[in-house]
Amino acid sequence: MTGDFAGWPRAAFDVLLQLEGDPSADTRRRCRQDREDLVRRPMIELLNDLADADPAYEDFAVWGYGEVLMHAWQRQHAIVRLAPNVELSLHFDLDGLQVGLAWWYAPSPQIERYRAAVADTGSGRRLVAILRALEHEGYVISGDMLKRPLRGHPADHPRMTLLRHRSVIATRPLGCDDWIHTPAAADHVAAAFLQLRPLARWMVKNVAC
Repeated sequence: MTGDFAGWPRAAFDVLLQLEGDPSADTRRRCRQDREDLVRRPMIELLNDLADADPAYEDFAVWGYGEVLMHAWQRQHAIVRLAPNVELSLHFDLDGLQVGLAWWYAPSPQIERYRAAVADTGSGRRLVAILRALEHEGYVISGDMLKRPLRGHPADHPRMTLLRHRSVIATRPLGCDDWIHTPAAADHVAAAFLQLRPLARWMVKNVAC
C-alpha cells in the first residue's frame, strides 16, 4: 500500500510516555502539538490510505485531543463507520495497535433484528461459524449481555449465549513490532479489516439494514 502514511515515528511513543499516568495540565499542554503531529496525524494518514484503496473505509473519524475522555490522551482512537451502529475500530497506544469491529449502542429495532437472525437456523449458524473463525485468528469476542436467558426461547437453545447479546465486539491486538514504524503497518491493518469483513457483512445484512 502506498500513500502518505509512513508509520508511527519512534518519537510517538516518547510522547505517550510523557502522558502516561496522570500528567499535569502543563504537561498536557506542552505535549499537545507533538501528540497531534506524531500520534494522531499518522492515524489519519493511515486511514486515508486505506480509504483510497477501498471506498468501504471512507467514512472514518479520528478523535482529537480535545474530544477524548479523561486519560484518553494516552491512546489514539479511530473508527470507520460501515453502517448505523456497525464500526471498525483502530486503537494506538504504548502497546501498539489494536483492531476491532463492534455492533453497539443499537436501538431496539436493531436488537430485535439481531435476535431474529441469531435464532434463524441459517443466519444463526453462519454467525457462529464467523465468530469461531475470528477466535481462531486470535480475536476476543465480547459485548453487553443479558444476565438471564432471553424470554421466548428455550433455555437450552444452541445459540442462547449469542441471543443474550445486546452488542457484539471483536478485538485483536496487532502488537508493537518494528513494522509499526513503517508503511507496512497499513498492510497489517488492512489484513485485519479483511478478516473482520465477514462479521461486518453479517451485521450489515441482518441487523443494520
